[in-house]
Amino acid sequence: MIKLFKNFRADEAGAVTVDWVVLTAAVVALAGAAYTTIGANTKTLSTAIGAEITAQQAATIGASK
Repeated sequence: MIKLFKNFRADEAGAVTVDWVVLTAAVVALAGAAYTTIGANTKTLSTAIGAEITAQQAATIGASK
């Protein structure tokens, strides 16, 4: 039984697969975090730009804000 555990511990046949799974999970998590951050900031920026354009159009026409 001890020999079986020693052989199992020394065997590295599936180690590359485990490395790729961990690496892929890290890349997916990083992409998700980047997507969330970019999406939230894009919405905030587009709202600010829309408000500025609306204010400029109202001032050009002569309407009150």
